[in-house]
Amino acid sequence: MLILKLISKLVKLLRSSAAPFQIAGGFIFGMMLGFIGFKTLLAAPVIVCILVLNVNLASVIFAIVLFRFIAYLIDPFIHSLGYFILADVEPLRSFWTTLYTTKIVPYTRFNNTVVMGSLIISIVLLIPLYIAVKKFIIAYKQKYEPRIQRWKIIQMLRGSALVRWFNRVKNLAG
Repeated sequence: MLILKLISKLVKLLRSSAAPFQIAGGFIFGMMLGFIGFKTLLAAPVIVCILVLNVNLASVIFAIVLFRFIAYLIDPFIHSLGYFILADVEPLRSFWTTLYTTKIVPYTRFNNTVVMGSLIISIVLLIPLYIAVKKFIIAYKQKYEPRIQRWKIIQMLRGSALVRWFNRVKNLAG
């Protein structure tokens, strides 16, 4: 059932009138929150960016759900990466110690291997994912959406009595 809801949200997102940069921006912020989680101070600047910048909230929610699932699947890798950055990179040890002795930075939970690994993955994926999602949205709206709208199954669904009734109810609700 979760997969059907995700597919439904993806279709709504692709058909929305939001600009590609808004969808891509929301997607990368959702990716960061999906990987990092909400139980750390690192989520606060991301949430502020979501609230201040003009991003699509549906893409944020979709990306959070998607990347929480991906983070769950690759958790051992995330832990290993975080452990490597925090413990095995000798030149950074004094830097981590200095950060940990400050007043606010420990609340970011950067010293947790999973949080650090998630942060590193989020930073590495930030720009490539933004560019890829933006290009995908542009290509979908220009090339694929008109083709999909011509599919017989889509035309049959649009013409069905149930869909017409649903649209009437939706229009009544505002």
